[in-house]
Amino acid sequence: METGGQGLMRRWIRGFGLLYLCIRGPRLYRVYRVNGRAAIGRGRPLQEGDNESSWASFYQPKALEKHTDSIMAWVSVLWTISYYSSPLVAFYMYRKGYMTPSRLIPLAQYGLTLMFLLAGIACLRGLGRWSNPQYIQFISILQRTKMDDCPENKKMLSNFNFDFRSWPVDFRWDEASSKDQKGLGLAGGGVPLLTAEPRTRGAADSFFQRVQKLPCQIISYIVAHSFGRRMLYPGSVYLLQKALMPMLLQGQARLVEEYNGKRAKLLACDGNEIDTIFVDRRSSGEQSGSKLVICCEGNAGFYEVGCISTPLDAGYSVLGWNHPGFAGSTGVPFPQNEANAMDAVVQYAVYQLGFTLQDIIVYAWSIGGFTATWAAMSYPDISAIVLDASFDDLVPLALKVMPESWRGLVTRTVRKYLNLNNAEQLCRYQGPVLLIRRTKDEIITTTSPDDVSSNRGNDLLLSLLQHRFPNVMTEDGRSAVRIWLSTSTPEEAESVLSQFGVEEDWCLSVLESYKAENLEQYPWSVGEEMSTEGRQQLALYLAQKYLSSFEATHCTPLPASFFQMPWSI
Repeated sequence: METGGQGLMRRWIRGFGLLYLCIRGPRLYRVYRVNGRAAIGRGRPLQEGDNESSWASFYQPKALEKHTDSIMAWVSVLWTISYYSSPLVAFYMYRKGYMTPSRLIPLAQYGLTLMFLLAGIACLRGLGRWSNPQYIQFISILQRTKMDDCPENKKMLSNFNFDFRSWPVDFRWDEASSKDQKGLGLAGGGVPLLTAEPRTRGAADSFFQRVQKLPCQIISYIVAHSFGRRMLYPGSVYLLQKALMPMLLQGQARLVEEYNGKRAKLLACDGNEIDTIFVDRRSSGEQSGSKLVICCEGNAGFYEVGCISTPLDAGYSVLGWNHPGFAGSTGVPFPQNEANAMDAVVQYAVYQLGFTLQDIIVYAWSIGGFTATWAAMSYPDISAIVLDASFDDLVPLALKVMPESWRGLVTRTVRKYLNLNNAEQLCRYQGPVLLIRRTKDEIITTTSPDDVSSNRGNDLLLSLLQHRFPNVMTEDGRSAVRIWLSTSTPEEAESVLSQFGVEEDWCLSVLESYKAENLEQYPWSVGEEMSTEGRQQLALYLAQKYLSSFEATHCTPLPASFFQMPWSI
């Protein structure tokens, strides 16, 4: 039998263990509501003295935790600023002669003292959490889930919104390796996702050529891994995420509470953890709910507040995910990491959510076109791809914002480290495609927003049509399409079609006849013996079927009415 002293000792040990978990535990942001009631009620009945309204809101830390959390947040921000400014500070200290042992030793002692002070503040924060029943309930469920991630524990844990680094992994990229790969594309099973193009015989550089190129290669590497990557993906900058945190938390709450979204953490093959959310509409009874739309966000977009709202409003099942280094996702958004993340997302949709590739539509906004076209290229059985405000290649857009004297460096850096070759990848996909062009786009135009002819979405369309219908897109066909692409209003576009006498019934009958007699994949040889007028008509007909114009700027949310399934013959 356990004596009174042993029971007291056991309670003390349990209490100190709980205090340790509170010190080491993640920050808690919110306890969700479902159908107007506190979601915590699904985990356990409200205890005597609990106030439902206080549980059903943003987590309310007590005074001690609130103030210590604020101190830790400011320290984190100052540390980030110090990290980025450290090269300038080190250079200044060196010029002033401060880089000597007599000067550095006191700085090291000061840093050590600061570390002990921060450790004390963390302990005080843990005490504040320890005295809060909301946090105690949360940390107990989290610990129980880590020891046994059964569905019931996961369901209870999903009632809380907390620092995603502590969320357990729901799906690993290699879970699919032991399962049937039938129906998946090229990437399933963990093969290399991006590979360098093979070099022809005799193309290898000599030793002296490699030495000559070494300084340029070093500079390109530094540019890409310092400000280059952050300019391309500003959403990965910690300070920006810190400023957007309230908006992101509100967006997560909306997706969970209003749409019953299911958040999950995926582990990609490079070790990055990918933050996702899934809204299931399959039980709605609508045909669109049986289709899954995977959303790929822009360079400063997050699924919490991004393009995910468009297919949601249109009634589809939706899977959103954040780029590596964005919000709850870890890593940095280089092309290889982006492809690895997208691979994990597609496999998660197939193997855990239960969708077939034929039920998946990939939808991307802006720079998300890279991962969308990669998925379409790597999983060719995907149903369709919709690209909104996307571009063909990053190099022209990078040259637009950098000095002319940097042309060689910019081109070399992009091609080596940041090569977003959307057009090349899209041309390797055989399925239906819809391109949405913003007629007032100020981001992916190379001249001015009013010059719609310089929109790089035009070049993406031309590359796709040139690949799929090379005999139609001759010089005459391309010039007719370019005239049509230079129009910025529906009336102007219709006038061009009338000018060239486009007969839609005739164009459709030509394509249907060719398809009935030829089963080969793209490129098609249709238009080989056609007249100039016929090729121009067919080129314009195809252009208006593959591209839809939306009168708006780059960042204007796309209305659900514009989200339509791509045309197919």
